[in-house]
Amino acid sequence: MKGILGRKLGMTQLFEESGKVVPVTVVQAGPMVVTQIKTQEIDGYKAIQVGYVERKEKHANQPMKGHFAKANVELKRYLREFLVENPEEFELGQEIKVDVFEEKDVVDVVGTSKGKGTQGSIKRHNYGRGPMGHGSKSHRIAGARSAGSYPARVFKGRKGSGKMGHDRVTVQNLEVVRVDADKNLLLIKGAIPGPKGGLVTVKEAKKASK
Repeated sequence: MKGILGRKLGMTQLFEESGKVVPVTVVQAGPMVVTQIKTQEIDGYKAIQVGYVERKEKHANQPMKGHFAKANVELKRYLREFLVENPEEFELGQEIKVDVFEEKDVVDVVGTSKGKGTQGSIKRHNYGRGPMGHGSKSHRIAGARSAGSYPARVFKGRKGSGKMGHDRVTVQNLEVVRVDADKNLLLIKGAIPGPKGGLVTVKEAKKASK
């Protein structure tokens, strides 16, 4: 299995031997702990559940405390699942670190994009603006949204102003530029979704060209 949870720390740049500048995102990846093993016979699918980031006992309810006690691991803040072919290869309490990845690996990164609140149709959907002169009063409004007399209503799904951002976003086929096993850091080429400190999932690319 090639997958790990991490936090986005921010962006920086590296220089190749040729002098080319490579923009990279730094991810504090793992370590994460196996908290549950799911099998085809019992659960209907094969996966491992992992925990990431320590959690204070006062912030956990009794069912969660029992869940972690059964696995004999410390309380964790985040729980996620990774599908695996052979769950019997893993053990409860096993640590998974950043060294599951190597340089030049191609990965997909899943995160939650930055929330931008309520925005107009121009910023949200890239609408064109209206005339800026000659007495026009329709500079940044959405314009006509439907016909007047018939159907006399706006159809469902029509693009307009509203909530923007804070969505689950997957960026595919990014290259791992560097792996720092001592500091649990992944340097990934390009930008990934989310704010600094945001939780991200880094996993082996599904559509990587071979």
